[in-house]
Amino acid sequence: MGNTILIVSSGVGFMVEALGSNLRKEGIETVYSEHQVKNIREKRKDSDVILLVAGDYVFDSPEALVYLKDITVDEERPLCAIGYDEEMQEIYKYIPENHFKRVFKRPFDAKYIAEELKSVAEEEEENKRGKKVLLVDDDTTFLKVLQGWLSDKYRVTAVKSGMQAITYLANHSPDLILLDYDMPITPGPQVMEMIRSEYNAKEVPIIFLTGKSDRESIMNVMKLKPQGYLLKAMTREDIVAAVDNYFQTHKWDNNL
Repeated sequence: MGNTILIVSSGVGFMVEALGSNLRKEGIETVYSEHQVKNIREKRKDSDVILLVAGDYVFDSPEALVYLKDITVDEERPLCAIGYDEEMQEIYKYIPENHFKRVFKRPFDAKYIAEELKSVAEEEEENKRGKKVLLVDDDTTFLKVLQGWLSDKYRVTAVKSGMQAITYLANHSPDLILLDYDMPITPGPQVMEMIRSEYNAKEVPIIFLTGKSDRESIMNVMKLKPQGYLLKAMTREDIVAAVDNYFQTHKWDNNL
């Protein structure tokens, strides 16, 4: 399944480790973070769901709670929590109760919570699959490969030319367009201009696909102000991670 849950706590004690072990048995990866903002910021990109394990720190770390609220709202990432009633009441001062997907009371059953979190992760996976991606590339071999890589998580439509893309966009609204920069007849920049002139499609984010990695070529791509670019030579893991990250953050990280 490939889902990852970020567990935020004041340390990895016995119960947190037991929870992580049960999650891994359910096929879900775990990433741990201390409750400080800098630690959460470093680890959050690796996660699909965030689990806040409350402790005494919630009474003197409002900045961490505010940060969690902001990133889960901005990035539409599911948030769950485990805590005693008094801890949860303190958390609710900074993160509204209705913002949580699941709240579990202490003491907790690690196996039960792992099963519930698996359900949340599966819901998130379904939400991802609801995202629609349009691929535009005249290289049919690469097109089929890329479609196969992304279809596990997203609803993917592939077309072989800019004009086919414009025809598709007349009646469909994808969430992201991956557009080949170097197509013949109607190259990517021209297709982008046409898309931007279409009322129904002008707000759809566009990521250029390019086989050229030299600085001059990349600068020529980016001066057209797409949301970003992907190198065709990137691995399957890196391309999928870049698209996942975009849908989680609504920002493109070209370092991926």
